[in-house]
Amino acid sequence: MESFKEIWLFLKERKKYWLIPMIIVLGLLSLLLIFGGSSAVAPFVYTMF
Repeated sequence: MESFKEIWLFLKERKKYWLIPMIIVLGLLSLLLIFGGSSAVAPFVYTMF
């Protein structure tokens, strides 16, 4: 959780609020690949990319 706090403080200090949607999308994609790769949905996830 410390790294999320540091990222948030960096974005807040530098006024880079436009980066937040990109970070959220990258996080969701990484979760999809992590959980999709270890489950029965893996063949369907890989066809999306």
